[in-house]
Amino acid sequence: MIRSTAWPAGATEVDVAAVADAARRTGPAPADRLALARSLGSTTPPLSAGTAGRAFVTLAAVAATDVALARTVEPHLDALGILAQAGVPVPEGSTWGVFAAEAPGMRLAATPSGTDDAVLLDGTKPWCSLASSLSHALVTAHVGDDRQLFAVDLRQAGVTPHDEAWVARGMPDVPSGPVDFAAVTAHAVGGPGWYLTRPGFAWGGIGVAACWWGGAVGLARVLREHAAARPDSELLQVALGAVVADLADAEDALADAAAQIDGRAAAGIDGDATDWSLVAQTVRSRVRRAVDAVRTRTVAALGPAPLTSDQAVAARVADLELYVLQDHGDRDLARIGRTVVQRGGVAW
Repeated sequence: MIRSTAWPAGATEVDVAAVADAARRTGPAPADRLALARSLGSTTPPLSAGTAGRAFVTLAAVAATDVALARTVEPHLDALGILAQAGVPVPEGSTWGVFAAEAPGMRLAATPSGTDDAVLLDGTKPWCSLASSLSHALVTAHVGDDRQLFAVDLRQAGVTPHDEAWVARGMPDVPSGPVDFAAVTAHAVGGPGWYLTRPGFAWGGIGVAACWWGGAVGLARVLREHAAARPDSELLQVALGAVVADLADAEDALADAAAQIDGRAAAGIDGDATDWSLVAQTVRSRVRRAVDAVRTRTVAALGPAPLTSDQAVAARVADLELYVLQDHGDRDLARIGRTVVQRGGVAW
């Protein structure tokens, strides 16, 4: 699976075959998928400077087998990394999500509870994946004009997930509807603004892109099987050649970012002048563009038959199409452009 020579050493230490085998043996139920998330969380070091390559390749290996499974594993591993950075202990056997999205008309507010560092959460949080199956989550909430991260036990009274709002055809069994909070106790993880401004926020965004790449690798394997079965089909050969190039571009983007992150640890760098937001968004946009090209070209080359007769292929295409929409396309490209105009950040 790993082709780029830019990957840091930690990435090549991942037993990709073992991760893929564990993913293949995982059932489709949320409890089964979360069990794998806990297992990987106990063996994969939290994402940090020095472990990025390993984390990205692990996520990609899961996604290459099952995109929806990666969508379950990634936020759990992300949460463990965030908690480790904040020095917050993780309850044994817990499963985690990260709910940080905002949406018009929805607002989650945190107010002091009067007990130690606890707050009370009130309001609605959108896009809360697997909230009805998780034990805990990290959620961002408004504290005055700031946003702050809080750890919350989702098994409390006052937590109401709305799985019924999830009608997606992609990842239908990873419901990501809104959650209502009514006087729910939570505890601060870092100070106001810490979650969004730390380098790890950008690194976690690259981890999501690693899942996109892995999902596209799995789809490319389907195309390769069809091309091998029909060696006289020049159409399939052209499509496969283009897909190989697209996947190489995406992998190079991820490998370069992992090497840059892990290189900070090798160099003993304490400070950080890197614009990680720009790095992460550039990587995500490059990977999104490649993954969209792989999906479009593969579907066009194979025609409708696999999408109508092969459940695994149909699910992968739908899951991947929805997953990459976490990138906002032209809006995120505009963010890159604004950043370059305002702050520079590119050598040319």
